[in-house]
Amino acid sequence: MWIGQILQGVLLGGYYALIACGLSLLFGVLRIINLAHGSLAVLAAYLGWALAERWDVSPFVGLAAVLPLMALVGWLLERWVLARALRSGVLVPLLSTFGLSVVLDNLLFETFGADARSLAPNIGDLAFDSWDITDQISVGQLPLLTFVVAVTLLAGLHLFLQRTPLGRAIRATAEDPDTAELVGIDSRRVYAIATAMALVTVGLAGTFWAMRAAVEPYAGSVQLIFAFEAVVIGGAGSLWGTLGGGIVLGVAQNLGSQISPQGFLIAGHAVFLLILGARLFLSGYGLRSLLSAFPARST
Repeated sequence: MWIGQILQGVLLGGYYALIACGLSLLFGVLRIINLAHGSLAVLAAYLGWALAERWDVSPFVGLAAVLPLMALVGWLLERWVLARALRSGVLVPLLSTFGLSVVLDNLLFETFGADARSLAPNIGDLAFDSWDITDQISVGQLPLLTFVVAVTLLAGLHLFLQRTPLGRAIRATAEDPDTAELVGIDSRRVYAIATAMALVTVGLAGTFWAMRAAVEPYAGSVQLIFAFEAVVIGGAGSLWGTLGGGIVLGVAQNLGSQISPQGFLIAGHAVFLLILGARLFLSGYGLRSLLSAFPARST
């Protein structure tokens, strides 16, 4: 039973890596945490649902329209919101993306209502079929497909960033935008492209999310938390670390659910807090923060 739960946790981690990928990429390049990340995933899910329900388009075919639309949203988001917010310090981008998430949630509620929507009926048997490995262990076809897509996406992004001129320009800009400008790299263009790429991954994650479960307008905050936890566990800005973080989170949640009905969420949050605390302590931030709370005595 435990082996089966670990395997299911690994596959669930593939989904977490998929939804966390864009958050990690955006943090790695622009050094901001996009608080509208979950709401944008909900937007992509509803776009896919609208195409499937109203025009009878397969969700997989619908990705051909959803992903370019999300790329356009990412480009406009960077040009109209992030580029201006970044000039005003660290806090303004957080407030801007938080405000954007509130606007998106309410627009989706006004447009689609409060009813939960799902793409599961539009993908046929794939939504629930599985392959039996043993008498007690089975692997769902959709979770396995999600995991394969996540690994393929992360591998493709890694190769793109390592092997292509644009990828090297993105890495150089992320490392030092001022120096990148000196060698002829347009940092504004790079930031816009990176944000568009991040939103493409969000569109992919939102579509697979709607295939796995029902989506409602205000569900983005929970997905943001899961994505953030996967990024922190795996190491912010690391694509392969995101996959590892997602797997650790998924396995912890699945094992926790075997202990208690509430253990699914509690175990995941507990692992996140333990790893975050360990990172802070080993880096010295936790100790320095503790010492700073006690002012030095005057002599």
